[in-house]
Amino acid sequence: MKRTFIIFDIDGTLLYSNKIDSQCFADTYFKRYQTVFPTIDWTKFPHVTDDTIFKTSIRNHFQKEATQEEMEEFKNDFVALLTEKRIAQPTDFKEIPFSKITIDKLMADENFEVGIGTGGWLKPAKLKLQHIGIPHHRLPMGTADGNPTREDIINGVIEKAEKSFSFDEIVYIGDARWDVETTRNLNMKFIGIRRNGDHDVLTKLGATQVLSDYTDYEKFLFAVQNATPPKFL
Repeated sequence: MKRTFIIFDIDGTLLYSNKIDSQCFADTYFKRYQTVFPTIDWTKFPHVTDDTIFKTSIRNHFQKEATQEEMEEFKNDFVALLTEKRIAQPTDFKEIPFSKITIDKLMADENFEVGIGTGGWLKPAKLKLQHIGIPHHRLPMGTADGNPTREDIINGVIEKAEKSFSFDEIVYIGDARWDVETTRNLNMKFIGIRRNGDHDVLTKLGATQVLSDYTDYEKFLFAVQNATPPKFL
């Protein structure tokens, strides 16, 4: 059996929060700049990464480039608001069923390695993974910090992984249109997760393997074994 490196997205793939996280991003922006955030429809931005979303908004609103210092201050305020929401509304921040158990099983299996590749920044990513008990400190991670595109993020986590272990193939797990587009661009095997069961959202874009969640581990492994890069339609 081939040794497979499985890279997971976070939002919508390992956990969901009913867009509360996106609203926290917008609320943090308004609090800091007294300017309404343009939209939480991430498809309206050039790339769906926190770095690009933040920098594009600052550029469009204030005709300047965001400094590293103000980005760090924004990250800290954003994480503080996320933490506050999780304390106040813990049941609104749930794991996709059996996502943690699936990662635990993969990490215990010598045929697999696990990593994280998210369009979010590292600080909020750690908070989210901690919330559902996934041991992020044991996993190579690619995040939006300094990476404008999702291709940059995935290539970054692969580079980190290659320094620690060997593998024969890579499968990326994601939930959104941009995950399909990114893995197609990279010619990378892809599995979609659609917790509401609307698999056609991704299959219409070219995904060949889509699951609702991780409740059936054997079904998940079957999807891994049969995953392909998204088709060009």
